[in-house]
Amino acid sequence: MSESESARSETLARLARSRAEIRRVLEPAARRDQEDKAERLAEHSPGAFPRSKTMKLLLSGRGLGTVGAVVGGLVMARPALAFRLLRMLPTGAIARMLMLKAVSAFRSRHE
Repeated sequence: MSESESARSETLARLARSRAEIRRVLEPAARRDQEDKAERLAEHSPGAFPRSKTMKLLLSGRGLGTVGAVVGGLVMARPALAFRLLRMLPTGAIARMLMLKAVSAFRSRHE
C-alpha cells in the first residue's frame, strides 16, 4: 500500500468515526421529531379539539400569557371598558371552572 492510499484509508476511517458520532448525538433529536410529528398528526384528526389554530394558540401556555398581558394592559389603560367587557362574560361559569382547576391542582400536589 502506498503512502497516499494509507493516508486516504486513514482519512476515511476518521470520517466514518465522526459520522457515527454525529449520528449517535443526533439520533435522540430524530426520535423526538418523529414523536412530535405523530402528535401533530393526532391533533389534526377530525375529532381533535380545538381545531382552529387560534384556539390552539390561546389554550397553550404562551397564548394564556399573551391574553393575560393584553387583559392587564386593558385594565390599566381603560378600566371602565375592561369592566364593561367583564360584565358581558359568563363570570359564574368561568369562576367555577377556575375554582375546579385550582382544587384539582391542590389535590394532586398533596397526593
